[in-house]
Amino acid sequence: MPQHRSSSRPGLRPSFGSRKDVPWAPRRNHLGRRGLAIGIDIGGTKVAAGVVDADGRVLAEARRSTPGADPRAVERTIVELVDELSAGHRISSVGIGAAGWMDLDGGTVLFSPHLAWRNEPLRDSLQNLLRRPVLLTNDADAAAWAEWRFGTGQGESRLVCITLGTGIGGAMVMDGRVERGRYGVAGEFGHQIIFPGGHRCECGNRGCWEQYASGNALGREARQLVKTNSPEGRALLEKAGGDADSITGATITALALAGDATSRELIADQGEWLGLGLANLAAALDPGMFVIGGGLCDAGDLLADPARAAFAKNLTGRGFRPMARIELAALGPRAGMIGAADLSRVSGRAYS
Repeated sequence: MPQHRSSSRPGLRPSFGSRKDVPWAPRRNHLGRRGLAIGIDIGGTKVAAGVVDADGRVLAEARRSTPGADPRAVERTIVELVDELSAGHRISSVGIGAAGWMDLDGGTVLFSPHLAWRNEPLRDSLQNLLRRPVLLTNDADAAAWAEWRFGTGQGESRLVCITLGTGIGGAMVMDGRVERGRYGVAGEFGHQIIFPGGHRCECGNRGCWEQYASGNALGREARQLVKTNSPEGRALLEKAGGDADSITGATITALALAGDATSRELIADQGEWLGLGLANLAAALDPGMFVIGGGLCDAGDLLADPARAAFAKNLTGRGFRPMARIELAALGPRAGMIGAADLSRVSGRAYS
């Protein structure tokens, strides 16, 4: 079996630069630190926060609606949540996970698709307001870290996490650190072009993976089937309540779990696209495990089994190389919150 190559070998420069200077590369000996941290997961519609202990347990939670696109309003919401949760707990640090690109030292949000953050120096602003160390991270990175520390990925040295929701997010934990790439924007796996000239993606390209293996893709395929007036489509429309435009990926997942054959077939199609994209990633990254999370994974093995079959069929060098495992995530929607809190606790920045 081939040995994993580590970026710490002579002649290979780790993409994060020096671990001493970068908070995203926690050392193993920091993982034993105790104490409580608050993790905050900022989404397009809600801001969820929780008090998390050193074993990944959520002790208390609070939520707010995401306050529009005003960066200052989001900061005020974060402060409110931290103040509320701190009332009954002694908090050492705060970790914040949000969709978007962060600079390499975790101080500035370069871009966020859900909020009006553009080159926003968020960490320094929040540290002044909260009077505690703050770590800022991408939400997919936080979820991957949580699964590696406390979930399905425990014990795996090379982990790739895929989140299937509206689109496809991704992150990597390699040899005990979140791998963010040279410029801090690694993990945009959903925008690998898997079908040149295919469906138009919100990123501006055509044929991106997330246009074929995501919650949005599942809903689109179901609506298109209904509009063909095929017998399967008519039956699906009836089960979905008669409104084709209201059918979503969640609708199809619920019907599939209830036993609907057409919905199960649609999910299996998504699984095949998922497995194909994972085979591409395995050829490039050679992980030991893929952990699949996000709302679409509510379908469980209805999605995972076709993905595993397609992965095995399309893997480069199949039959002559070890195969990464494909497993479902364990921590559910709390993963981002748990991971952000834990990263804030174990990072060097939290104790500088």
